[in-house]
Amino acid sequence: MEGAAVAALSERIDDSFNQACELLLNCSGKVVVTGMGKSGHIGNKIAATLASTGTPAFFVHPGEASHGDMGMITAGDVVIALSNSGTTAEIVTILPLLKLLAAPLIAMTGNPASDLAQSADVHLNVSVNEEACPLNLAPTSSTTVSLVMGDALAIALLEARGFTADDFALSHPGGALGRRLLLKIDSIMHTGNEIPIVTLGTTVSGALLEMSSKALGMTTVVDEHGVLQGIFTDGDLRRTLDSTADIRNAPIEQVMTKAGLTVRPGTMAAEALRIMEDHKITVLIAIDEQRRPVGVIHTHDLFKAGVA
Repeated sequence: MEGAAVAALSERIDDSFNQACELLLNCSGKVVVTGMGKSGHIGNKIAATLASTGTPAFFVHPGEASHGDMGMITAGDVVIALSNSGTTAEIVTILPLLKLLAAPLIAMTGNPASDLAQSADVHLNVSVNEEACPLNLAPTSSTTVSLVMGDALAIALLEARGFTADDFALSHPGGALGRRLLLKIDSIMHTGNEIPIVTLGTTVSGALLEMSSKALGMTTVVDEHGVLQGIFTDGDLRRTLDSTADIRNAPIEQVMTKAGLTVRPGTMAAEALRIMEDHKITVLIAIDEQRRPVGVIHTHDLFKAGVA
């Protein structure tokens, strides 16, 4: 029943929807969302979605609005009021005050003939044929449809504003999402004395000592100027053991992987993870403009940082 109600909603994306988007897009203040009961819970979520996608918004409880919280609404704001019946007393009570403030009103109701719908500058019809509740009483289909309409507004505005993933990251600095969008390898890579480094001519056994002391399962190989020439990893060691090379005395350049994949400082951690996954490797070397190693990033570092 809820799925059918949502499917029917698509036919109502019309001029009223466009007008609502224009009001919200041109809002010089903030978007104020209000609703009672289950509509209030949906309104809270709509406000949060708008705020996180580039449209400053917050929720005001209509009951509290009559007892002081109307002061949170200014003439530059746009109000979105949710009420399935369109007759919710707490919302109807504040309609004259909204008119006095000249704050544009977008109503989301299931009753186009209601006081709320008729008072609104724009009415969005979110009516449903029946609730999913077997008694046809508990708000189920109606709240789902209102939520979808709110999401449609938010995404239409997001696209109109040219809102980017970088913009999104700024409003989501915490959690895994924020880390994926904001974290750079510079914050988590191994630098300075933590970088395993041996020079050309070092024996395999000498390289193993460096690998063991730095515990990253690899070592960079540089020339006398510190310029990266290759990498020697646990995988290279296994291949060396399967070969006829003298593991004690063979020079590292004989068994290393030449060049190897590199990134530059400032690379997003999520991009480093993508490179590792695409090439099925566990470490990346960060190099400067002269191709000198300045850091090493390991998949374990990405896991610890919550990126992977």
